[in-house]
Amino acid sequence: MRRWSLGACVAMALAASSHAQSPTNTMPKDRDVLFWTQDQRDAAFRATEKVTQVNTIHAGGQVHPLGQGKPLKISMDLAAYMASQRNAGLVIVQNGKIRFEKYALDYGPEGRWTSFSVAKSLTSSLVGAAIKDGYIKSLDDKVSRYIPGLRGSAYDDVSVRQLLTMTSGVKWNEDYTDRNSDVALFDRQPPEPGEDITVSYMKKLPREAPADSKWVYKTGETNLIGVLVSSATGKTLSAYLSEKIWKPYGMEGDAIWMLGRTGHEIAGCCISARLRDYARFGMFILGGGKAGGNEVLPADWLPHATTKQADIGQPGRGYGYQWWTNDDGSFAAQGIFGQGIFIDPARKLVIASNGNWPTATDPEGVGKQREEMYRAVQKAIDAEGRP
Repeated sequence: MRRWSLGACVAMALAASSHAQSPTNTMPKDRDVLFWTQDQRDAAFRATEKVTQVNTIHAGGQVHPLGQGKPLKISMDLAAYMASQRNAGLVIVQNGKIRFEKYALDYGPEGRWTSFSVAKSLTSSLVGAAIKDGYIKSLDDKVSRYIPGLRGSAYDDVSVRQLLTMTSGVKWNEDYTDRNSDVALFDRQPPEPGEDITVSYMKKLPREAPADSKWVYKTGETNLIGVLVSSATGKTLSAYLSEKIWKPYGMEGDAIWMLGRTGHEIAGCCISARLRDYARFGMFILGGGKAGGNEVLPADWLPHATTKQADIGQPGRGYGYQWWTNDDGSFAAQGIFGQGIFIDPARKLVIASNGNWPTATDPEGVGKQREEMYRAVQKAIDAEGRP
């Protein structure tokens, strides 16, 4: 089955099989998510397992409770906001309690919705877990120590830390509208025997800047991080995520993770999970990376992972270890078409949202509106007093 690779998060493999039509014929046949109709995206985002191969991220028996808090008094109409965003779901959890929760687009609390690049922040956390477990010795190790196929390439001199911060200096084009960009091409070329397709493509890329001198957003590098974690641990990403976070933290439902052409999870994209479980992952991070009474992440991991490690050229913002950071201490996981987990430690706040924006990215439109919603929630919490 051939897959197109397209997006920030995307679509490296949102490929429709020849039998992937739903009874209502809304499931897409075309392999390019950016050219699907809105109705096709609505259907596919709810049911990734119907359009591509996946691994299951198993939940356990214990469910982490989410209490019911008092309704949040906010200055904006959240129902109208959701409609303008084409949100499938929005949940606001503050101090461990749900302050707002609403669903739309034929999606509900027991359904899964694709995350796109929100998955990057989960992949980053698996690196932290692998360091805690001793599978990865140091962030300063060269990537080629764990992925031998990269030896002799531009990545031979790149550290694990530089992959996490996307500062490798290796040339990459992440233009989602260009079928000849790297993000569109790397999952379409034939892999070398016995090698993950990401490695086969990335090892041929040239260097454009010294390592650690330039930030460029590169989904392919997150995919390399996933290969690194699997190689170091000897486990699939789905199994390791289930073992370290999904089961011990008490996620409510099984999640799924999309696979690339060579059978490896696409680490930079496309976990599908319940909205409340995305919020629970935010709470896991907010709580310092503890699950089942155990420290899953090194003590110094989150202070570095969730604060600016790379300058992205935007005032007040930066990039950590696969997290978008804000100078006020908040940070977020973000995926195209409106997926996100926003975390504000000062207010003990997690906002998880799923959606289907009219376009993949729109920083000055719905993207700006989402930032305004985050600020409005922060102000509403401040008005009633910090917890």
